[in-house]
Amino acid sequence: MKSWVASAVLSVALGLSGTAPLQAQGLAGSYLAARQAGMTADFKTAADYYTRALARDPSNPVLLESAARAQLSLGRLDRAVPVARKMEADGLRSQIAQMILMADDVENGRYAPLAERAVSDNGVGPLVDGLVAAWAKMGEGQVSAALDLFDAVGEKRGLKGFALYHRALALASVGDFESAAAIFAEHSGSDIQMTRRGAIAQVEILSQLERGEEGAAMIAELFGPDLDPVLRNMHEALSKGETLPFTVVRSPKDGVAEVFYSVAAALSSEAGQDYTLLYSRVAEFLRPDHTDAILMSAALLDDLQRYDLAVETYRKVDQNSPVFHAAELGRAEALRSAGRLDAAVEVLEQLARSHGDLAIVHVNLGDLMRQLHRYEEAVSAYDAALAVYDDADPSQWFIYYARAISYERLDEWEKAEKDFRTALELNPEQPQVLNYLGYSLVEQQIKLDEALDMIERAVAARPDSGYIVDSLGWVLFRLGRYDEAVPHMEHAAELMPVDPVVNDHLGDVLWAVGRKREAEFQWRRALSFVDYEDASGEVDPDRIRQKLDVGLDAVLAAEGAAPLKVANGDK
Repeated sequence: MKSWVASAVLSVALGLSGTAPLQAQGLAGSYLAARQAGMTADFKTAADYYTRALARDPSNPVLLESAARAQLSLGRLDRAVPVARKMEADGLRSQIAQMILMADDVENGRYAPLAERAVSDNGVGPLVDGLVAAWAKMGEGQVSAALDLFDAVGEKRGLKGFALYHRALALASVGDFESAAAIFAEHSGSDIQMTRRGAIAQVEILSQLERGEEGAAMIAELFGPDLDPVLRNMHEALSKGETLPFTVVRSPKDGVAEVFYSVAAALSSEAGQDYTLLYSRVAEFLRPDHTDAILMSAALLDDLQRYDLAVETYRKVDQNSPVFHAAELGRAEALRSAGRLDAAVEVLEQLARSHGDLAIVHVNLGDLMRQLHRYEEAVSAYDAALAVYDDADPSQWFIYYARAISYERLDEWEKAEKDFRTALELNPEQPQVLNYLGYSLVEQQIKLDEALDMIERAVAARPDSGYIVDSLGWVLFRLGRYDEAVPHMEHAAELMPVDPVVNDHLGDVLWAVGRKREAEFQWRRALSFVDYEDASGEVDPDRIRQKLDVGLDAVLAAEGAAPLKVANGDK
């Protein structure tokens, strides 16, 4: 009877309607389907099937833990809380359950129970537990006790920076900006790692102390002249003598959200995306306007190839937010990765209309147009990006480079070469530009000595780049230096063994030195690697088949091309 009651309660709490399908599905089937979905980060399917399995076995520890994890990964704290409470009632030790219950306590203003939970043996971990306990004391109005707890966290190995940062935020949240500024002044860049969010907090604190000029100078020094809308708005306000409000943490609830975001940011380069996501989801639940947490969750989902969830998460950022453009750029990228190219174009075109003063928006649109082989539209987008700037800047090299590629594909070589060379003026010795320009000169059959010099410099900078090493082998081939081309082309094939272009080139080089059977083998390999649904146009399968039928010499003769000829000799 108790099992039936627990099953009914969980079914209602988790939004599962009806039990007849569950009986047909069976526990084993639901569990296996959920487990498979969880292994591929398909959180929605996993949550559904784990919930179905729990309806039949509501006290199974594995099912409870997995269901809680899936719901938290989706950001569905309302559905995760009943599962976490069941786990606690059953005496199960679970880090995930404690994260969920902490968030529930904060959401409902239960700071005394939260403080007790944070110091219990069944917690999340020393860092989270210690910081949350301190913020819980802030929630109870016990500031001195909270500061003591922050200090206690700082005494633990490796946690000093986190403790000082949150101590400063806590002091600022109650208006003690002098003490908060002193912490940043003494420890920034040493104990406190200078993150973008930390810099914003420090600038807002300086502004509150009527030290806005210092704040503006700090923004300029840390982020340079090309500021995103958030930093630009701050800098403009400070330059006008305006006082910035302190927004990074406005309450103990915000403070706990910042704890989970801080940990997520620290984990992002160390732990798996699925684990880091649990922390960013708690942060965005506790503070729905925490755009940094939202963007992090969305980016993690994108990395996990859960593009539908990434798109859904990016859309949480309000269109009036100063980071709306970043969310829309992310959403467009997720749509592109999902193969929804028309939708991605629509997002970027709309963003170009609403945020046309941001070069990055036009660059992203241009890059997508290039991918779609819509080169004229790509050129227009890059034109718009360059028009944003008043003066030439080294950071613009990529825009010229990308526009040059578009011109080259449009057979407007003079414009392409001019842009390639402008890119090199802005960023001398940039290996991508050296390689592309050098390779293009080879294909144009002009300035071959200069092309060889460029590609050799590119290889020196990027010796492990298969594309660049291939270019070196290919220019040597074009110069008739076949024996010299062979080792470079073989190395390129080692670096990029399944690339059809590289294998095709290797075949040509081997044919030129008389290794005809090996050449035919490479051409067959090249054909096997061609993606006919996404052919780049750089490899011609029909031409490869002709080479297999009659040989490279006959193909060149039929094309009216010059015969193979060894440099300073005859073949």
